[in-house]
Parts: sequence; structure tokens; C-alpha cells
Amino acid sequence: MRRAFLFGIFVLEVTFLFTEGVQILQDDAHHYRTKRSISPSRRTEIRNMSPNDRPSCPPGQTVPPTRVNTTVRLEDLRREMTNNGIHAYIIPSEDAHQSEYPSDYDLRREFISGLSGSYGLAVVTSTQAALWTDGRYFLQAEDELDCNWILMKMGETDVPSSTEWLISVLAGITNPKVGAYPFLINSGSWLSYEKALSKENIIMTGTNEDLVGKIWTTGRPQEPDSPINALPLKFAGRSWQDKLADMYKAMTEKEVDAMVVTGLDETAWLLNLRGDDIAYNPFFLSYIIVEKKTNITTLYIRNATSKLTQNPTDTETTQKLHEHLNTREDGNCTGRTGACVKVMEYQQNEVKNQVQSVAGNSEMVLVSFSCNYALFSSIPEQKRLRENTPVALAKAKKNEMERNGMRASHKRDAEALITFMAELERKVKQNVEMTEVSAALDLKKYRMEKLYNRGLSFPSISAVGSNGAIIHYKPSNLTDRRITTSEMYLLDSGGQYLDGTTDVTRTFHFGTPTDYQKECYTRVLMGHVDLAMMKFLAGLYGREIDAIARRPLWEVGLQYRHGTGHGIGMFLSVHEGPGRISLSHAPFDSDSPLDDGQFFSDEPGYYEDGQFGIRLENIVMVKEELDLKYKFPNTTFLGFETVTLVPYEPNLIKYELLSQAQMDWINKYHEKVMENIGTTEFQNRNPEAYRWLESRTRKITRTVNFSAVMSPSVLLILVAIISQGL
Repeated sequence: MRRAFLFGIFVLEVTFLFTEGVQILQDDAHHYRTKRSISPSRRTEIRNMSPNDRPSCPPGQTVPPTRVNTTVRLEDLRREMTNNGIHAYIIPSEDAHQSEYPSDYDLRREFISGLSGSYGLAVVTSTQAALWTDGRYFLQAEDELDCNWILMKMGETDVPSSTEWLISVLAGITNPKVGAYPFLINSGSWLSYEKALSKENIIMTGTNEDLVGKIWTTGRPQEPDSPINALPLKFAGRSWQDKLADMYKAMTEKEVDAMVVTGLDETAWLLNLRGDDIAYNPFFLSYIIVEKKTNITTLYIRNATSKLTQNPTDTETTQKLHEHLNTREDGNCTGRTGACVKVMEYQQNEVKNQVQSVAGNSEMVLVSFSCNYALFSSIPEQKRLRENTPVALAKAKKNEMERNGMRASHKRDAEALITFMAELERKVKQNVEMTEVSAALDLKKYRMEKLYNRGLSFPSISAVGSNGAIIHYKPSNLTDRRITTSEMYLLDSGGQYLDGTTDVTRTFHFGTPTDYQKECYTRVLMGHVDLAMMKFLAGLYGREIDAIARRPLWEVGLQYRHGTGHGIGMFLSVHEGPGRISLSHAPFDSDSPLDDGQFFSDEPGYYEDGQFGIRLENIVMVKEELDLKYKFPNTTFLGFETVTLVPYEPNLIKYELLSQAQMDWINKYHEKVMENIGTTEFQNRNPEAYRWLESRTRKITRTVNFSAVMSPSVLLILVAIISQGL
């Protein structure tokens, strides 16, 4: 007991040092700005940074096949910058709603830089271009960015923040101006830039147009405009009317008269609606303004008039949009009884004007941390309350129907994945050609056959050997590799179902792994299990328990460059805030404590550049622990319920490294997998998959013996895998 207590203190101290000891300001755009001043020598060093510092850019280096030529695009953008009187231009990854995964139409940062990963910030001056990204995309960025770009590896030693770089490279310019399109940058980022740059007499200014959009005249996808369907109550668990009543109550407690909802997952959840404007996410472009004073709720969507009267396109939905929202066919609430949602046309400037009007009639307006600067700045400073919306907090804490739906969808998803993996392993061992791309396509077919499936939750990461070291690798015809018995295979995939969103990662080796590969896999598994077993005090943040999953790697000098856990929605986003389990970034203003009913991933990993990648990921639900041995007064403890139901790879486990507690947890987990998946029905339907499942869920036992020929103090731990009943 005392050892566990002391270890808990150690973890909290490490967490504090890791997150608070670095003097960094972190905002919701996920890029950082340092507080320290920049010395003249440091400014010179930053100004001298060059694309030639990258290993693939000096003359004579082989050009990767995925590299994108951005020369003409940068020339066009610089012409527009000159026309707008600015010396630098900031291009974030996000859209007007700060979406992690924008629509194809909104992939401005990918267009201008070539980096296809979801995370990055591009800054272009009249002579230079730089891109910041995190550890998930270091290898990918090196391949995809051409040699017009300086690659800024965030978190690495001597890598400047975007603010430091701008201050350094703009030095000596008369009246320097940094521009950005206000609808595309969140308020926190804008204010941070404005404050830091103003100290160096650099002006942060908004452009009236999206400059990248202006030059993107060829090959740009159409603006998204998908049908919108109501999500039936049997999946949502609560009506939108009840949810809206909860919002009014929360607004009263916060003493705000109006709330502007900008997050696409929040608008979808609040009104029990789903669309298809964003790939892999059931969202639709929208804003909601909730006015408590006047009891008016307004939804802004594209082509509102036609969508209100369209027949539903989802077979589980029976209501038209205007019927679901209790509004007239023209979107007006005149003459309607009961709660009604007014529906208006989605136009950015019109929404901005309405926010300004609402603010004029309100004492206080609530906006989220991710609200774009255009809307944020239309509210007078003394009337703004900037924090997580009650929508975001309620959405993260699933109701009972949503919890059961998540469990059910993960069960069906596991059946699909297990069936696919059994077939894949057989084919690979029979020397049937299977590649990263073909495997991902086959797995998609299995998922699409399952009840309530509505597609994938993200592009499958199907990665062989060294491709697995690229944390968010996306297989393509240019990079496709064959799956063999000689290399490791990492598969990170998930599905969207009407009753849940899934995300699961397993790593395999179908031949003979090295002892080092087995140790790395086992240490990742140990951290994965340790986090799943953890009991912790209610009120802790995810960053305060992240170190638990890293300990087995840290103790031998290994590490991974990503967070351990992200939130996940219920038929919403595969990455859901505001909570997270992560030491890989400094604290965000939007961070919230872990709470009962929230779902997170548990996904430590290890990546050896040029060799292999390992990641193990389950989805877990935070739950209150009621069956602990003791009950400390006025104290609530939380733990995790694992909802993913897929066995681990026994071929990669060094069992002698596992503790008894870790073995016990794995055995209980595999028993649960067999109880839920290994049914008679499943066995009859797919004998091959059943045999594959059964072979991976056999009980692990530990026996302890003393050797007669060794010192009595030497303990020999013999570990074996035996079948149930042997």
C-alpha cells in the first residue's frame, strides 16, 4: 500500500515537472509561444535556419515520391500578400469551426505546404516558409514538404515557436505586419500573437479574404453540402429539447444571456443531428446561437430551405429536418408550440453580424475557447465569457443510452476486426499477396457489413515495418508495402456506427520477431495495462496520470512523442475534447478533469525510425469505483472500464517482464473478450475467426520456484501460456 502511495506521488511530481516546469504558453490552436525574450544571437540563429538543414534537402538527396511541389503556390500567395500590404501570413490547419479534420474544401494548410497530416501550422514571409508540426508527423513532413519549407519539429531542442520565428525574420522591416484570415484562427491564438508581436512593434492584422482560398483556383474540391438527418432517440438517449433545457439552466448558473456554439461536434450533438460534410466525421457546417433572454435558438446551415424539407437519407431516420426541429418549412418558428429551432442560411459574415446584434442586447455572451477570432471580436470585451461551453462538457459525459451504445458498437466492431485479422494472418502465412492498401480496403468491407455502420472513423493506419514508425501514416499507392512474416504490422482503425464511434490499434508479427521487438511490444503492453488498471482521485486531469503508461518505457530509456489518450465521441468525432490524457503538450485552457461517463483511448506506443512502430489502443470509459476495499471520507475514486474487445498478439509478448497484476488483468480481459465475442453463434458463423480468437485468449499462468542449486535468495520466475483446463 505504501509503495503504491509513494509511486503515485512520484507520478504526480513527474507530471508537474513535465507540464509546468517548461515556460510555455499553450493555446487551443496547439502551437506554442514562449515567454522568454529573444537574444540578438538567438535571433541571428533563427534567421539563418534554412530548408537545407533538413536531411533530405541538400543537393544529391533522393526525392521522396510523396513530396509536393509548392513553388508556384508560394509565388501566388506572396503576390496576394503584397497586394494586402502584409509581410507574413499565417495558415492554420483548422477551418472556421477549428475542426481537427476539416472538409477537403478547407485543407488550405495542406494545399500551401504539401503536408497531409492533420496537425500543422504554416507561416509564409516574402522570402521564407516554415511549417510547425508535432512528433506524430516528423517523418511524414520530411517526405511531403518540398525544399521551399523549413521544418519546425515542435518540442525539439532549439526549435523556435512561430512567434519567435516571426519576430526574428521580420526584424529590420519598416512597420512589419503579420496577416491572417480571422475566421480561421481561434481567439486564443490571435490574442497570443497580437500580444507577443506588439511588444516588437509588429502589427497583427486581419485580411478581408482568405488568401490561400483566393489562389486555390484549380483542383479545389466543392464546398461540402451533405444532407442532414435526425439521430433517433434510441441512439441519442435524450431529446434535443431536454438538452436545450439543460443549456438554459447552465447559462443561468453562469449568468450569461446568450451562447455561440461553433464546434461542429457540439452543434450535431445538441440538436441530435448528423451529416456528412467532413470525411470520417458525421458533421455538417453549422453554427448555433442560443439566446436565453428571448428563448430563441437559431441554427445556421448551408442551403437551409431545401434541407429543411428533404426526405431523410438514413434508413433509421423517419423525420424531415423541419419536423425534427419543430420549425416551419421555411425555418421560421412563428405559430409553433413548444420548443422550436429557427433555421437560417449559413453565411460567415451574416453569422458575425448576428452575433454582434445579440451581444448588443445581452449583458454577457458565452463563447468557447475554440471560437474563431472573427466572431469573438464582434462581442465587446466586457461582455465576453470565454470557456468550455456546457454543450462540450455534457457531450463528453455520455448518458446511459450512449454508454450502452458505445459498448454494443465496440462489440460489433471487434467481430469485424477479428474476422478480418484471422483471414489476413492465414493469407500472409500462405504467401498470398496482401499489402497495406489492400488490407485496409478489406477491413473496411468487414466493418461496412455490421449493423448501424456508417463508414470509418478515420483513414486506417495500415503500416508495415518502417512505415509503422510514422505515427499517423496513411497508406497510398506510392508508399504501399506488402505484409510479410518478416516485419511488424501496425493496424490502427475504427468505425462510425449510429450507436458509437470506435478506434482500436493492434500490432502484429506473423513470423519470428527479435527479442528487442518483443521487449518493446511488451513494455508498451505493460503501460497500456497499468493505465487500464489505475484507480485515481476524482478531479484529476488526464495529464496527471499519463506518466503511468510511460513508466515501463521510461525505465529502459524509451519514449513516444504523442499523448496517451484522447476523448472519443458517440457517433461523433474520433478525437473529442475537452478532456485528454497527455503529457505531450503543455496544459490547455480548455482542459477539463476526467469524469464518470467520459470515454478515452488508452494508447501508448513506441516507434523506431526506419524500423518499426508499435501501438496498442483500447477505448476505456471513466467510471466511479464503488467496490474498493476501503472508503476514505468524502472522497471519490475513479477507474476505467475497457470497452474494446480485441485480443493482444501473444507472438510479441515477453511474459517474464509482466507482473502478476498485469497478467491477471490480461487474463480477465481475454475472458471478457471470449464471453462477448467467442459465442456459439460467432463460432458457427466463422470457425476460422473463432479459432484465431481462442488461440489468443488462452490463460497466462505464473509459477514461482526456488532452485536447489542456487542461492535461496534467487527467485526464478517461470512463465508459461497454457490452455484453459490444462
